[in-house]
Amino acid sequence: MKGITAEQLDALGCRICLGNTYHLGLRPGPELIQKAQGLHGFMNWPHNLLTDSGGFQMVSLVSLSEVTEEGVRFRSPYDGDETLLSPERSVEIQNALGSDIIMQLDDVVSSTVTGPRVEEAMYRSIRWLDRCIAAHRRQDKQNLFAIIQGGLDADLRAACLEEMTKRDVPGFAIGGLSGGESKDQFWRMVALSTSRLPKDKPRYLMGVGYATDLVVCVALGCDMFDCVFPTRTARFGSALVPTGNLQLKKKQFQKDFRPIDPKCACPTCQKHSRAFLHALLHSDNTAALHHLTVHNIAYQLQLMGALRASIMEKRFPEFVRDFMNTMYGDPTLYPTWATEALASVGISLT
Repeated sequence: MKGITAEQLDALGCRICLGNTYHLGLRPGPELIQKAQGLHGFMNWPHNLLTDSGGFQMVSLVSLSEVTEEGVRFRSPYDGDETLLSPERSVEIQNALGSDIIMQLDDVVSSTVTGPRVEEAMYRSIRWLDRCIAAHRRQDKQNLFAIIQGGLDADLRAACLEEMTKRDVPGFAIGGLSGGESKDQFWRMVALSTSRLPKDKPRYLMGVGYATDLVVCVALGCDMFDCVFPTRTARFGSALVPTGNLQLKKKQFQKDFRPIDPKCACPTCQKHSRAFLHALLHSDNTAALHHLTVHNIAYQLQLMGALRASIMEKRFPEFVRDFMNTMYGDPTLYPTWATEALASVGISLT
């Protein structure tokens, strides 16, 4: 939620926010945050919080990390100091942060990695899950989720699913995807995972945030997602709309006095025009990035709210067809992977 306040996020209707355990563990540090009644109190956030385990930094900070059975040894990007993030330490930090959902430390490899490292990481993630469960001191207050690994290997994913679902944890995440693999590989691994996860527990697909991906993966059985995409793309001057996105730096918006999306109720669309935002972007005024961040989060929340409502009202297939028609227009432009994924769960786009 870079570029937006907790109060604004609350006002937009957001009811869960993600905190980064690795970075919070380094600074300001879990001891200080614990003194502020946890992360809720520290940032004055009255709703739900989810914290990741710090494991993703094995991929994003690969040059600064070394993985062993003990844990991940990181060299701090801030001061170069070495720290060991073990499963026990990850849970200890998250217990101090006080988030409502905490994640196991998993051994994460990029989805484009192949070979024995993928199998090693999958089995280590199972062992680390058991260490996280044993280390968890606040089971009555915080829900520990397991993370399914196995890369793009269906047999490894199936083995991980079989083993991890034996543990009675409150929820499950699907990890190790959305890292550069083909969309065809991506959706098949998601579908394999959701087909074998418990139906009565949340399924959290990590790192997914493009609108089409969200709609398709809800159809495949996913309940929760996280992604920096709406805020990061806002900082590049891109506004999310039902037909895709608007690159507001482009000259075509210089004299366009319409809101980003006439149907959007967010503060940005209610008060500001495309022309105004275009002018701010070209003057390097950071207020433009702030206004776009507000809108993009509102877009994402509205999309997910509409998805949920369509499921509750038993009109989900119609919602999906309307979404795809609005996003792509011509059915010949629908991504093949999305059409095939939706067909696999009985949703025809014709």
